[in-house]
Amino acid sequence: MSDFGFLNTHRTWEDWCGMLLGALIVASPWFPIQDPAIAGHQTAILNTVAIGLVVFGISQLEYVALQRWQEVTTILVGLWLIASPYALGYSADGFLRIYHTSLGAAVVLLGILQLWQDWDLNDQDMLKHGQ
Repeated sequence: MSDFGFLNTHRTWEDWCGMLLGALIVASPWFPIQDPAIAGHQTAILNTVAIGLVVFGISQLEYVALQRWQEVTTILVGLWLIASPYALGYSADGFLRIYHTSLGAAVVLLGILQLWQDWDLNDQDMLKHGQ
């Protein structure tokens, strides 16, 4: 009988995936096939870099010491990344909107997966993460 519990446990590869997503978010304003108009939209660039650094930092914290607030914050930051093209007015910049929607959805899904995995763990079990 096979073990279907692979996604039931918070594993360190998920934290590494979060760090990779954070790095991709930071780099997304400079991805190829970018509209040159984004270079003049400093608010969008600063917002993107800040979100990427937060995602990267929270993923590093999860790798070291797991807490539920980190996963909730990851979900909220991912939702903000999805909404930011519309809230900050750069939704007309096609590829950046698509990048941010896709990367934000990936961050939200990763945060939901991790929150689901850790929902029933007590504080002692969460401290054993990565060991």
